[in-house]
Amino acid sequence: ENVAGIVGRADLLCALFFLLSFISYCKAFRKYDAQGKFSLIWILVSLLLCGAAMLCKEQGITILGVNAIFDALVICKIDILHLGSGLLQNNTTSEQKIRWKRGFFTRIFLIASGGIILLYGRWRIMGTGPPAFTEVDNPASFADNILVRTVNYNYYYSLNAWLLVCPWWLCFDWSMGCLPLIKSISDVRVIAPLVLWFFFTGLLWRALWSGNRDERRILTSGITLMIIPFLPASNIFFRVGFVIAERVVYLSSAGYCILLSYGICMLCRQSKRIKKIIIIALLSLVIVNVLRCIRRSYQWRTEEDLFTSALSVCPLNAKVHYNVGKNFADRGRETFAIQYYREAVRLNPKYVHAMNNLGNILKETNKLHEAETLLSKAVAI
Repeated sequence: ENVAGIVGRADLLCALFFLLSFISYCKAFRKYDAQGKFSLIWILVSLLLCGAAMLCKEQGITILGVNAIFDALVICKIDILHLGSGLLQNNTTSEQKIRWKRGFFTRIFLIASGGIILLYGRWRIMGTGPPAFTEVDNPASFADNILVRTVNYNYYYSLNAWLLVCPWWLCFDWSMGCLPLIKSISDVRVIAPLVLWFFFTGLLWRALWSGNRDERRILTSGITLMIIPFLPASNIFFRVGFVIAERVVYLSSAGYCILLSYGICMLCRQSKRIKKIIIIALLSLVIVNVLRCIRRSYQWRTEEDLFTSALSVCPLNAKVHYNVGKNFADRGRETFAIQYYREAVRLNPKYVHAMNNLGNILKETNKLHEAETLLSKAVAI
């Protein structure tokens, strides 16, 4: 989705600078020793690359959080089990601990200062406030009941997690009623966030309390790289202008790959038979995903294929029906255009663009009374 759609190119550039920033941060510790020495130049380069990532996409600034946690877990080798008490995993003297703390807190200060400067610069560029969004863009964020908002946000998280596990439901637009709000506890969809938190809690427990220090570090790093880049799209800090967008999990997929790779390695160690089964399953998965990518790439080649492919994923999305209708209208197929425009208006009675286009087509086909009614209603809205 990021490669095929021109909008996704910003996410690709963001990911490029994001990873370059991380690599630069790692290079700062090529001569790291017990004295806690590090390269200030590479830290500053990492901050500059973070700024470039943020200018491509706001979530690029999350690399600062990833770098900070990487520093604590991998560079400083902080034992997760002892985070609360502030103890170190390795046996060091009090003098070495003081030196380590000085180096670590100096780097955290640099990261925090750089983040504040970048956020201030971004704020100056954007102006005094965030972009304004409408209810059709993100209906859950406009819900008056905080419980409804919370449940639906968690439902969105579960769908994003499912896209990481099985990226089969792909749509160019998930707004305008594509995902109706969950308003009752009897809605079967509430199971999805429960399943998500069940597995995530188990994974987090394993990452924090595993008896294997390396396993704790790997799992925590994977979770960090999967969760932190997704935070700007989580609606926690501010309202976003979409319900689901495949491109926002592009960076998070790196953390998911770390977790998946580690899990596969653990399974392969069980026995040679299991290892063979895993290898066959992985090869099959790669083949299936390659074929899926080829098919999806062809769908992105033309508007007709892209829009019609969304009908099976989001049949309740008024914008999808509108775009299909507009595509038919542009090709002179008014009968089909009217059909899809009517469906768009039915799904969203306040969809002005669909009303306007439908009214104009009806006017051209001499259905003047209905055309006048639609156009008058559109003007009133």
